[in-house]
Amino acid sequence: MKTFREELWFETQNRRDITNITTDVEQCIAKSEIKEGLVLVNAMHITASVFINDDESGLHIDIEDWLEKLAPEKPHSQYKHNSYEDNGDAHLKRSVMGREVVVAVTNGKLDLGPWEQILYGEFDGMRRKKVLVKIIGE
Repeated sequence: MKTFREELWFETQNRRDITNITTDVEQCIAKSEIKEGLVLVNAMHITASVFINDDESGLHIDIEDWLEKLAPEKPHSQYKHNSYEDNGDAHLKRSVMGREVVVAVTNGKLDLGPWEQILYGEFDGMRRKKVLVKIIGE
C-alpha cells in the first residue's frame, strides 16, 4: 500500500466563503499515482470545513444564510468565546459543517456522484489556512 500527503493552502478575501477544491484534490491524486484507494480531505483549522455538495452559487448563498441563522456572527457579545476573540460563530458553523470528507479513488479518479464536488467552507477568513489531503491505496 502507498500513501501520499499534500497540504493545500487557502486565503479567502471574505470572512465567509465557499470554494470548490475538487480540481486541487484531483491534482493530488494524479501526483500520487494511486489508482485504487481512499482520499481524506480535511480542514486543519477549527473555523473552516471541508464538505461535499453541489457547486452552485445559489446553494452557496443558501448554506451561508442557513448557517447565519443557526449561529449569527453578531452581536459578538452573544458568545462566551468572544471574550477575547470575535469568531465564536465560526467555531459553531464548523461544528455543523464538519471537518473532513473521505472519497473513494477508482481508476485514479475521485468516485463522486453526478453533482458532488468537494468544497472548502471558510467561516473566519482573510488569513492563510491549511487543508490536508491524505491518499492511501495501490
